[in-house]
Amino acid sequence: MSHLDYEINKELGECYLFMGELDKAEDYYKKAAGSNGVHPDPYIGLATIAVQRGEYDSAMQLYQKAHAVEVNDKSFAGMGLIQMETSRQEEAFDNFSEALRINASNMVALFGIIRIGHEAERVAEAAPFLEKFLEIDPAKHEVRYSLAGLYICMDKKDEAVQQLEMILEMDPANAAAKELLEQI
Repeated sequence: MSHLDYEINKELGECYLFMGELDKAEDYYKKAAGSNGVHPDPYIGLATIAVQRGEYDSAMQLYQKAHAVEVNDKSFAGMGLIQMETSRQEEAFDNFSEALRINASNMVALFGIIRIGHEAERVAEAAPFLEKFLEIDPAKHEVRYSLAGLYICMDKKDEAVQQLEMILEMDPANAAAKELLEQI
């Protein structure tokens, strides 16, 4: 199979996955994986399907396969997601951290690290990842709001207020930010 066949099969897999047609997506991802074993994307696609079906063990194996082909933020984030869903928070935190070191804008890893930061009382370790993300995308209010929440947990009220005021400067009608600011 040519590289073009690989690209077409991968694109069709992504398309069907997006439409929620898991069986068709799976077929095309398998074709793409079979045609060219040097790309992690088909394995990540197959892992995503397995996660949606609740098949965490096979998803984990597929993420590891993708990882063996090429270490990237998506496979780290995917493994973290499975570990988070199966109550392995410490391992999940580590994988989300690795994903964010590679790509500070990986939203799966970012929201995972926020959740575990709260659940496992690791807010101080989670906060720098949000700070780094906001250097890249300062207008992402959900992330800034989450960072304010982390600061409150860390007893850094002034920093929290500063973050919330920045949201309200850009988006004066932001009800969540107003409410949290009033609580502080």
